[in-house]
Amino acid sequence: MIEVTLDFMLLKRKMSSKELAEKVGITPANLSILKTGKAHGVRFDTLSKICEVLDCQPGDLLVYKKMKNKMQNQSEK
Repeated sequence: MIEVTLDFMLLKRKMSSKELAEKVGITPANLSILKTGKAHGVRFDTLSKICEVLDCQPGDLLVYKKMKNKMQNQSEK
């Protein structure tokens, strides 16, 4: 499972979600979907813009967490 750590980076950069969305050129609603991990994917150009604005690497925003078992995965849906 991929965990999105965008909130942590926003805190580090002292930036609001609204400000990031404006600078990246996406809606606050779409940024919220990404932040909560509900997005099914993210375009590379969007990820690139987020990294540019936050001065970070993709690995600073996305972390792989190993699933314990299939039952846990199904319960999260």
